[in-house]
Order: sequence, then structure tokens, then C-alpha cells
Amino acid sequence: MMVFKALFVFVLTYLLISTREVPGIKLDRPAGALLGAVLMVLLKVMTLEEAYRSIDFNTITLLLGMMILIAYLRMAGFFRFLSYWLLSHAKSPFHLLISLVFLSGILSALFVNDTICIMLTPLLLTITLIARLNPVPFLIALATSANIGSVMTLTGNPQNMLIGVFSGWHYGKFILYMLPVGLISLLINVLVIAFMFRKEIRWDAFDELHLISPRVSPRLLAKSLLVSVLVLVGFLAGFELPLVAIVGGVAIIILANKRPILAFRQVDWVLLLFFSGLFVVVEGVNKVGLVEIIHEKIHPLFGTSSTWQIISFSFFSVILSNLVSNVPFVMLAKDWIGKFINSQLMWLVLAMSSTFAGNLTIVGSVANMIVLELSKNVAPIGFWEYFRVGFPVTLLSTLAGILIFILYSRYLF
Repeated sequence: MMVFKALFVFVLTYLLISTREVPGIKLDRPAGALLGAVLMVLLKVMTLEEAYRSIDFNTITLLLGMMILIAYLRMAGFFRFLSYWLLSHAKSPFHLLISLVFLSGILSALFVNDTICIMLTPLLLTITLIARLNPVPFLIALATSANIGSVMTLTGNPQNMLIGVFSGWHYGKFILYMLPVGLISLLINVLVIAFMFRKEIRWDAFDELHLISPRVSPRLLAKSLLVSVLVLVGFLAGFELPLVAIVGGVAIIILANKRPILAFRQVDWVLLLFFSGLFVVVEGVNKVGLVEIIHEKIHPLFGTSSTWQIISFSFFSVILSNLVSNVPFVMLAKDWIGKFINSQLMWLVLAMSSTFAGNLTIVGSVANMIVLELSKNVAPIGFWEYFRVGFPVTLLSTLAGILIFILYSRYLF
């Protein structure tokens, strides 16, 4: 009986999450996760104390620390100035595309993809307006490259942060293995978008873009960058990711000498609530053995060779990440990784496939929806208009990742 209760809550929660919006009911994804968590307790699948203990505060702390640091970088004008400086030096539409893809990809790896999309979308609309370019291919490039670039670090996106906490992968070592995956996939993204929009993205030079240099706060910028560098050093030195992140967050609060409420207003508290609710729901199905039952049913499909497991699990992850969203899928799949032949490598496979899955459709990632929402009044992008780019980008980047991991499995693991 308890299994059926947990299964009911699990299915209801994931339906609310995957549909994004229920007609006639004002419930969004965080509210759906919270409802699922409360039902797990009300239906006595778990006690309130067990629900509290199921929340992984390492992940919450890591997210919170990074959000605070990023908030001060935003207030200092760091993202606006860096993107302005790089993008203003573009010589042609194709050069602009390359600059945009690698800029947003690298920044996303360092400072979380959603933040980069918020910062770059308004600037990109200004640039394309001044240059008299169709903004659609560049907006799609921004969203897809932010997703791709975020795969390269354990702090590039929320699902990677989860993997960083669950897997025990060293921050620097993770970068070394994922850097080729990210850079090659960013190049694939350039080539696909340049081909799909070859009439708009030309090689011939256009007049120099006359952009207004954004204001920055030099003192706050210097302090924020100093703390960011120290946080990165802490990550690379192998200290605990959550501890380093929250120490960095507190350090910049003290050093900035600004009202902390200004930064706290920019923290995505709703995302933290979303994570907390999902932790409770997943622990509920774990407690009754449902995750193990699901794994026993699907594990034979992954095969018994390392190569086939990499291939099959990658595509399984892409599909499921689009059905239930990548963060919930990572929470569900974390207990399966230890059952694979090469579990350490499969954490990387999970990071790659769940991240690249976000490029398949408009609703595949929050980064996509941010770009499309901020640009909808100037350059609305339809589902199929996005999908005709998102599908080949997702397919080719996933195949590239699979090939790299197969080589890793044979020569490095």
C-alpha cells in the first residue's frame, strides 16, 4: 500500500513539473514539487522529520553561495561590460555568432547558464537591432551555447551542482574531462546554426557596432572578481564545494559594503524551494524501494558492456530529461550510477546527457525559456522554429560526447 502511495505522489509531482502549467490551476514547477513533498508526509510515506533530513543541504548551500556571488558581480556590471567589450568587436555576422557562442558558453561554465542568458539577451537584442540583423538565430545561439557551455564545470548549471555533491568528482578533474566535450559541442553549435541560417549569418563585414559602454562599479567589480578567483582556487584545491561557495558568498557580503538585501533580492529562492521539494519526493520513493524497482526494470536495457552503457544511457537520459526535466531526472538517476561497469565515468555521461537534453526543445531548460521570454516582444520564436535547430544540435553534441566518453573508457578509465 505504501508503494502505491509513493508512486501516486511521484507521478503527480512529475506530471506537474513536466507540464509546466496545469490548465485552470495556478501551479508552477516549484509549487508542484512542494505539493509532492507535503503529500509524502500527509500520506505517511515518511515523517516530517524524515522529510527534513532528506533535503540535501550541501546542494542548497552550494546554490545559495553561488547565487550571492553572482548577484554582486551583476550589481558591479561585470557581465554587461564583458559581453559588451567582446561582442562590440565583431566584424561580421558570422564573427558575431562565433563570439556569442563561445562567450556565453565559457561564461555559463563559470557563472551558471541561467544568469548569462538574463544578462546577454537584452544586449544581444540591441546589437542585432543596430546591425540590422535578424535576432532569431543569435537568440537561439545564446540559449543553446549557454546550455552546452555549462556542462564544463560542476557549477555551470543546477544538475551539475547535484552531480558535484553526489559523485565526489574533483572540480578541476571534472573540468579536464568535460572541457573537450563542451568546446567541441560549442563548435558544432556554431556550424549547425551557421548552416541553418546561412542567408542571415554572412561572412561579409558590416559597419562597426556603435554600442554604449555600460556603467560599472570599479570597486565592487574588483572585490567581486577577487572573491570569484579565490572561490575558483578553493574549488580547484579540492575543498568542499558547498563550503567554498558559501564562504565566498559571505566574504563578498562583508567586503562589498552594500546593503545585503540588494543581493538577496536577486537570489532565486524559488529554485531553492524547488530543489528542497524534489529531495523529499525522491527520498519518499527511495524509502519504499520504488527507485530500485524502476532500476531493475530498465537496467537490462543498458547492456553489459561499457560502450553500450554509455550509448544507451546517454539517449535514455536525453529523453527522460525532456519528459520530467533534467534536475528531477538527475535526482532519480543518482542511485543508478553505482550499478554501471564504470560508475565514475557514468557521472560524466549523466552530466553531459542531462545538460545537452536542454537544447532539444524550447521548454527543455530554464535558460531557453529565459531567452525566449525576454525577447518575445521583439523577436518571438515558435516551438518548431527552435526545434529545427535544437534537434540537430542536441543529436550531434550528444553523439560527440558519447564518442569522447567511449575513448575515455578505453584509454583513461
